[in-house]
Parts: sequence; C-alpha cells; structure tokens
Amino acid sequence: MSLPPFLSSIIDWLRAGYPNGVPEQDYVPLFALLTRRLSEDEVDVVTAALVDDGDLPISKTDIQVLITKITNEMPLESDVDRVRSHLSSGGWPLAGPPAT
Repeated sequence: MSLPPFLSSIIDWLRAGYPNGVPEQDYVPLFALLTRRLSEDEVDVVTAALVDDGDLPISKTDIQVLITKITNEMPLESDVDRVRSHLSSGGWPLAGPPAT
C-alpha cells in the first residue's frame, strides 16, 4: 500500500523511536498521542501499516478496541510522557514537550 508522505514520515518516526517495536505498555499512550495529532482515518492507516509490518504485534481488531478504550479512558500522563520521549528520540516533531 502506498502511503501519503506525511503518514510515511510518521511511521518512520515511530520506527526510529521504537527500533525494536512498540512494547505493549506503550500501545494506549501511543494511540492517545496519535489521536491528538491525526484524524481517525490517519490513525487507522498508520496502525494498519505498523501491524502489517510486525511493528505492533497485535491484530487490527485489538487496535480498534484499544483506540475505543482511549476515547473512554485516557492513559496516565506519565505513560504519555514516556511514549513522547521515545517519539522525540526518533525525531518526531509533533510529540510536543512533556507535561509539567
């Protein structure tokens, strides 16, 4: 699947920040950060690409459940800060500063 350059860049930043794949404890805060910056369709495209390439070792259905969970229960800010730090180390310009 050919992705728009913007979404390809996001996937590249995610892979740079998580060179060994995204650990399970970071799924929810990662999706929370993505949903703050991307549309629902864009999040779906990014997560599908990550699942297809094995960067997220869960199913697309599991991701949809997690994304639904985010809308009902936001992750702890400390978890979001941890993920933001990973993304920043990968060059993610949209991660923003940690909460204070």
